[in-house]
Amino acid sequence: MCPGSFDPPTNGHLDVVGRAAQLFDEVVVAVLVNKSKKSLFTVDERMDMLAEVVKPWPNVVIGSFHGLLVDYCRDHDIRAIVKGLRAVTDFDYELQMAQMNQRLSGVDTLFMSTSPEYSFVSSSLVKEVATYGGDIAHLLPDSVHRRLLGRLAERS
Repeated sequence: MCPGSFDPPTNGHLDVVGRAAQLFDEVVVAVLVNKSKKSLFTVDERMDMLAEVVKPWPNVVIGSFHGLLVDYCRDHDIRAIVKGLRAVTDFDYELQMAQMNQRLSGVDTLFMSTSPEYSFVSSSLVKEVATYGGDIAHLLPDSVHRRLLGRLAERS
């Protein structure tokens, strides 16, 4: 399981998903449904973008969840969560979450360091830079880049 908001999916996300796909028979990439968070893309749009960009890995499937991730894991017989870590600050938060998830359900979390070229990439930062006209093409899959620029143009 590789969970996230994926608003939008970045090359950093794909780095972790692709590497997880080489380690596991099946990887579920699940989009978090968080109604209190204002997203640029709908859950369905994010799932569509993900389905397109994970095609190189036939063992990756796309899903979505709301509520507790561990409930989704339990309902789908998922035994491990894979989380990408960019920096020590990610680890501080993710360790607490991993310990809570393990305590609640027995699901373990495996931490994967991101490749150095993506260590600074986040969806939030990519959206912010793109909003001000910065070049973020190298941080996103081509199809996602086009959709992001289109959505930002719609909103301006």
